Amino acid sequence: MSLSETNLAELALSIKRWGTELGFAEIRITDVDLRHAEAGLQAWLDAGMHGEMDYMAAHGMKRARPAELVPGTIRVVSARMNYLPRDTETSGEHDWREREAARLADPGAAVISVYARGRDYHKVLRARLQQLADKVKAEIGDFGYRVFTDSAPVMELPLAEKAGLGWRGKHTLLLSRTAGSMFFMGEFLVDLPLPIDEPTGAHCGQCSACITACPTQAILGPGKLDARRCISYLTIELKNAIPLELRPLIGNRIYGCDDCQTACPWNKFAQRAVLPDFDERHGLGSASMIELFAWSEDDFNRKMEGSPIRRIGHERWLRNIAVGLGNAAAAGAKGDAAIVAALLSRRDDPSALVREHVEWALACHA
Repeated sequence: MSLSETNLAELALSIKRWGTELGFAEIRITDVDLRHAEAGLQAWLDAGMHGEMDYMAAHGMKRARPAELVPGTIRVVSARMNYLPRDTETSGEHDWREREAARLADPGAAVISVYARGRDYHKVLRARLQQLADKVKAEIGDFGYRVFTDSAPVMELPLAEKAGLGWRGKHTLLLSRTAGSMFFMGEFLVDLPLPIDEPTGAHCGQCSACITACPTQAILGPGKLDARRCISYLTIELKNAIPLELRPLIGNRIYGCDDCQTACPWNKFAQRAVLPDFDERHGLGSASMIELFAWSEDDFNRKMEGSPIRRIGHERWLRNIAVGLGNAAAAGAKGDAAIVAALLSRRDDPSALVREHVEWALACHA
């Protein structure tokens, strides 16, 4: 089906309206030219800053060339979806950022990145993007497309930035003037010559709060992140032992880290999710490390069903919590009987990885 410019403009408006109806906060459209991003990607890879994330280098520059990934692609429909749980306090004296700061200061608290406390965003966004594509198909008939949510070699952030969903902050995450950075992104690649949207421009100014806030100094400068030092990488992507010199800096963050986001002034505008999928499950926003350390592998697999956390597996879950329990010593709970007892209960764990981190943690309390 051949569409006129008027039809394409109307279709673009419909796509944005349908996206809002499906729970997306914003939909924007761009072309596929990411030549400006290739040099930065290659330099980052050449410096080895991707660490063990081999998939980042596996496809070469195809990651910056959507038309090579899906032949025929000429436009990208880029979407964002807010993820703060629906009951989050977003204003006043006790807003969510204050609550997160209090959790970090509690030596026994298990701090899990906000995005991971509900359902796996990959599944939620992918399903909603497919529904959006289905609506387009119902409107115009067959067309070429493919949906993605952090699931293929696609440079989502540069595409979203080019589409005008926001700008790349100094912490490398996408920022929106109306929603901060507490949102997920996804897109679908299409072979339709839809009208494109304009970028918004950057609005960080002289602020460097995110760089200062990073516990491990993983943000080397504006837009330059060494993933090998990032707590999200260490607790999620890293498969082996956490480097000794970085363990004390992790504190009680057992899955991911939000520090650069909670420090960002733009996140005073962070928006709550409209979908129930991102509501907190299993008390993950208020659990103690001792409580979660006691989970058996069956407990972990059952309770983390449908959660992004499940993909790290029970072994790394215990590794991360052991580090957090060890760090409780320097946070005012050195020698705490309950913490020491919890660690001793895993001293003979079948996993050498777990045992090594438990011994390190026990030494912290000695």
